[in-house]
Amino acid sequence: MELASSILLNSFFTRNTFKQLLSEGENPAYSAVIRRFIADDTSMTNGECISEIYHYLKTDYQNEYYYKNTLLNKLLLGIHNPRTTTALTEVPIGGSKADFILINGQAVVYEIKTALDNLDRLDSQLKDYYKAFSKVVVVTPEEKYKEISQKLNHSPAGICLLTRKGTLSTRKEAVEYRDDLSNSIMFKILRKREYEHILLDLFGALPSVSQFEYYRACKSLFESLPTDAAYHLFLQALKLRARIDIDEYSNVPYELKFLVYFSNFRKNDYINLSRFLCS
Repeated sequence: MELASSILLNSFFTRNTFKQLLSEGENPAYSAVIRRFIADDTSMTNGECISEIYHYLKTDYQNEYYYKNTLLNKLLLGIHNPRTTTALTEVPIGGSKADFILINGQAVVYEIKTALDNLDRLDSQLKDYYKAFSKVVVVTPEEKYKEISQKLNHSPAGICLLTRKGTLSTRKEAVEYRDDLSNSIMFKILRKREYEHILLDLFGALPSVSQFEYYRACKSLFESLPTDAAYHLFLQALKLRARIDIDEYSNVPYELKFLVYFSNFRKNDYINLSRFLCS
């Protein structure tokens, strides 16, 4: 695929694109993709156009959005339940960012390696992830399985294949690994209200120090906890992050599930989306 087309497709299923579409009714990237990839859209609704573009991703260009949307649909909505399980994305961990994380009783980081990605950073990414999470799965296409399998032969990380048919196939189970968990790294991922809630529950009060010393004092308290206890509290805090209207969300098309889940939609946003898809 030519570079211009791939750039266009990668800008299609984004929060910024759909935020502008719902607020202004149009977006340059959206219009450009429709013109380039749909021969005659005059009789099609926006919902039908989006479905056709997504089908193109599935058959010809399985990009990162396609992977993330498949993981959310197949795992969060297919195996788990959004009422009891939380999904996170683009979480900074050390020098890396976790593509997709699922948290229920435990947590699993899913690192995506599409056919277009190289594996140069995989070792350092896994090293970072194991400082904050005990299970990691690398998700990749079938053509990369041999290379990744050899690379992860002695790693606790699992391997899951995303097939051309859009199904997920586990080829290597992830093994829980807690030896590298770091209270310091976990604390850096927590938001202020999250670590304050943890510390207030545990110690009955927050550090009485200057504003300049406050973060360091809170971090020191969290670092003093046994690692297993800190990890449990860390996951509990992250699990509370996702807040979606389950009833409204159930009406979102398959193709947009990932996008909407992480867009902080309110009632009016769902109404505007429904109108846009039907127009």
